[in-house]
Amino acid sequence: MADEDELAAIRSQKMAQMQQQQEAAVSEEQRRKEFEELKKNILRQILTAEARERLNTIRMAKPETAEQLEAQLIALAQSGRIKSKIDDAQFKAILRQIMPKKREISIRRI
Repeated sequence: MADEDELAAIRSQKMAQMQQQQEAAVSEEQRRKEFEELKKNILRQILTAEARERLNTIRMAKPETAEQLEAQLIALAQSGRIKSKIDDAQFKAILRQIMPKKREISIRRI
C-alpha cells in the first residue's frame, strides 16, 4: 500500500515536471515566433520588394548568410543609419561587402 502511494507521488511529480517542460517549450516557441515576426516587419520597412525577394533567394541557397545579412540590416536600421528603403542595387552592394571574396583557381599544365 505504501509502495503504491510512493509510486503515485512519483508519477504525479513526473507529470508535473513534464507539463512544466511542455509549457516552457511552448513559451520558447512563442517568443521565437514573435521575434521572427518582428524581424519580418523591420525588414519590410527597410527593404523594397525586389530586395526582399533577393534576400529570400539567398535564404534558400545560404541560410547562414541570410541570417547574417538580416542581423546587419536590422542593426543598421535600429542605429538610424538607414534613411530610406534599400533597393535592389543597394542591397547587392551590401551583399558584395558581406560576402567573402572568392579565390580564383587556375590549373596550369606543364
